[in-house]
Amino acid sequence: MSWVIERFAALQGWLFQSAVLPSLYALGLMDFAELAFDATEFVLLGIVQIMAVYLLLRPLEAWRPAEHWQNRSGVRTDVLYTFLSRVGLVPIAVYAVLTPFVDAFDAQLRAAGYIPRSLEDLIPALAQAPLAAFCVYLLLLDLADYWRHRLQHRWRLWWALHSLHHSQRQMTFWNDDRNHLLDELIAGVWFAGVAFLIGVPPEQFVAAVMLTRFVESLSHANVRFGFGGLGERLLVSPRFHRTHHAVGVGHEGARFGCNFATLFPFWDIVFGTVNFAYRGTATGIRDQLEGRDYGETFLTQQWLGLKRLVGRA
Repeated sequence: MSWVIERFAALQGWLFQSAVLPSLYALGLMDFAELAFDATEFVLLGIVQIMAVYLLLRPLEAWRPAEHWQNRSGVRTDVLYTFLSRVGLVPIAVYAVLTPFVDAFDAQLRAAGYIPRSLEDLIPALAQAPLAAFCVYLLLLDLADYWRHRLQHRWRLWWALHSLHHSQRQMTFWNDDRNHLLDELIAGVWFAGVAFLIGVPPEQFVAAVMLTRFVESLSHANVRFGFGGLGERLLVSPRFHRTHHAVGVGHEGARFGCNFATLFPFWDIVFGTVNFAYRGTATGIRDQLEGRDYGETFLTQQWLGLKRLVGRA
């Protein structure tokens, strides 16, 4: 792992020195050099993730597709969403932007005599077991994401934005990042905010984002399989999550839908929103069958999302 990190850092340094820095100098923007260095890392992480997801999941979709389509044009816009989201890696970018403000607030608390307690302070054994600490952080972050996702379906205003994600009738691994930009930003602030609250270290936060994003891509893939009786209860599978996107079930069902977990179905089991009954492959929103328009292009989808937010669409 250390070899991979070293090679990645070397690639980031080379790209920054050979392309980014000269461009900043030519444009008179050298004051932004430090920010641009961090941005170079975000872009590289996103590109690596997109490549890994495509190379691993596209063959699976071709091998055992859940649905066959004569025309895959509906997927093209989702590819754009993926590049916009993954290259920017919104949660990591938000985390980086908020870090100075959180550090300043932490310093003020300490100056006032209050020492914020971390998860390792509450569970000292975690300080000596980084892998165990990462697992605990991942579990807590997934719990927070579960409730964010439920609120996206429960609150009308939030659903006005999140419905764009569910409006895809040709669901593939690209569909994971099909989100309204405002919804994407809110989710990024939510995820990063919880990470700051529980004290996730920066390197573990990046690892949590990368792992979560990969599982989300897998769970949206157009594949016809699950993880078996036990596996379905340990990790969100394509079969489990396709039920969440199923027409008439994923949003319109009891409790405004089912199977909200991002990583661990455990949360759906605990809070009574689990549905292991596979109901076919058709995905989308019921009102689409009645003719409601969610847009075909990126700009149209974004504009309609804002209009739905204010009750005009």
